[in-house]
Amino acid sequence: MRLPLPSILREEPRYRLLFGGQLLSMIGDRVTFVALPFAVLAIGDLGDLALVTVAATLPFLLVAIPAGSLADRVGRREAMIAADLARFVIQATMAALLLTGAAEVWMLAVLAGLFGTAEAVFGPALTGLIPQTVETSRIQQANALYGAAQNLGMIAGPAIAGVLIALAGTGEAIAIDAVTFLVSAWFLARLQPRPVTPGELGGEAPHDVLHGLREGWRIVRDSGWLRPGIATLAAYTVFSLPAIFVLGPALAERELGGGANWAIITTGYGIGAVVGSVLAYRVRFERTLVVCFSAMVIASLQGVIIASELPVAAIAGLEGLAGIFVSLFFTLWDTTVQQQVPAEATARVSAYDWAAAIGLMPIGLAAGPAIAGAIGLEATMRLGSALGVVAALVCLAVPAVRAVRRPASA
Repeated sequence: MRLPLPSILREEPRYRLLFGGQLLSMIGDRVTFVALPFAVLAIGDLGDLALVTVAATLPFLLVAIPAGSLADRVGRREAMIAADLARFVIQATMAALLLTGAAEVWMLAVLAGLFGTAEAVFGPALTGLIPQTVETSRIQQANALYGAAQNLGMIAGPAIAGVLIALAGTGEAIAIDAVTFLVSAWFLARLQPRPVTPGELGGEAPHDVLHGLREGWRIVRDSGWLRPGIATLAAYTVFSLPAIFVLGPALAERELGGGANWAIITTGYGIGAVVGSVLAYRVRFERTLVVCFSAMVIASLQGVIIASELPVAAIAGLEGLAGIFVSLFFTLWDTTVQQQVPAEATARVSAYDWAAAIGLMPIGLAAGPAIAGAIGLEATMRLGSALGVVAALVCLAVPAVRAVRRPASA
């Protein structure tokens, strides 16, 4: 018995190609997310792991914004294919080093930095390409389904990684991730996106990359909702995410029973995130940014939830609730950017929120443990949640944010 496909996959062949290529790649990325730390720790220590993590995320701050302008200039699909092929080479090289026992920490850090650079090219181009694969009225559904696949990958990827590492090793796991980028590039090569007419929504096509950079900044600067929205996303990245990526595992190791119980908590979050994507797929929101930043208020509470001293099952349940709102936030934010920003400028404008969402992460990852050393883990996590909540409420107080509505054509 075949499960029925969502209508968007049946009726939008361009999006079906995009989604099909990305589905396997997203799972592969989650496999690497688990395998790479073990690979680093096998030849180094926690400081080395921090170095590799920073190397992988810092390029978003440096590269994402010019990469978005480049994607609008040369073509979003073309930029994504180039990024996929680069990531295949990078991951294949990393796998070869690990399989032969030749890997050193500095090599993994350099490769992680190159991988992050390719990711910084791919992300803004993807945000710009999605509206070229579906009808305008289905952009929110396209983002929601893509988010659901990412969230399912968050659940399945670590489980697959665990099996691969146990039966083979970290090198083999990363080698499999490398192959998924070839699959993605093959699907993208078959995709013919809907063309974007320059100036169709009042923007201006970039004559060159530098012109695109100036034009992208002008759109962000002159928008009453983009600036506070990106600032709020930056606050979430710097203040709230350390509770999940750094402080949460440390607290789990010390007080919540270790890695097994942390896996239960993160699985609860992943299930909630899938539910949030399903909700975003099915419900049409008119006041997209009001819902978006109201969801961010709840999403920012994860530090409070994890540090609540509740039983693990209760924390996992509340994390599931937070996951629903995290999915709603990111789906509605991407949808709003894609619907409200001039169509030919989507990649170069979305590059600013990619830079904020990932490029600023090293600041929070570095500052969180330092602050925790001074005031304690729980206090730091609660403080991060409070700052994230305040940032979201301040954003909601901006009239231009509350005034944004879904376009009539959408």
